[in-house]
Amino acid sequence: MKPHLVIFAKEPRMGRVKTRLARDIGKVPAWRFYRAMLADLPKRLRGKGPWRTVISHSPDRMKPSLLRACADGYVAQGGGDLGQRMLRPACYLPTGPFVVIGTDIPDIQPHHIRQAFKLLGSHDAVFGPAEDGGFWLVGLKRHPILSNPYRRPVRWSHPETLADCLANLKGKKVAFLETLTDVDDGRSFRRWRENR
Repeated sequence: MKPHLVIFAKEPRMGRVKTRLARDIGKVPAWRFYRAMLADLPKRLRGKGPWRTVISHSPDRMKPSLLRACADGYVAQGGGDLGQRMLRPACYLPTGPFVVIGTDIPDIQPHHIRQAFKLLGSHDAVFGPAEDGGFWLVGLKRHPILSNPYRRPVRWSHPETLADCLANLKGKKVAFLETLTDVDDGRSFRRWRENR
């Protein structure tokens, strides 16, 4: 029952990644930020705990070598909305808890992942809240039908995203990590650069 850290990643093509950020700072700087995060995050987290690191990539047909990111395994995200894609690891990974993160949270450290898996020992789900009302991490035990934070519609990229997921988990034990900033727009990008 080895835990799995799943990192969601897109093919690093200019104009197709960090599009909201690109509107504020330009396509090239947004692309460079994404490439830097994609290279750094798996390297920073892989092998730093008892978890196996898997990159879940989009589009499905792409060759994982295009990511230039080191992981223990690579899987396609598949179709559906973000919730369906984030729940899919329960179908193809071996038994055990899993945590899903994206590639736009520069402050994620190994201790965050360790804490998430520790909390899953006594909780059904764990979230890392983001300052914008979403979340930078979601972790689930291996019973996604019983603890599915996406079973009813969720407003993605919305100030109520996390609230929608929590409403779907009513009656379940949910834990929280610290709040971090996801870099999605020019304001969050500038704040991250100032605090480096």
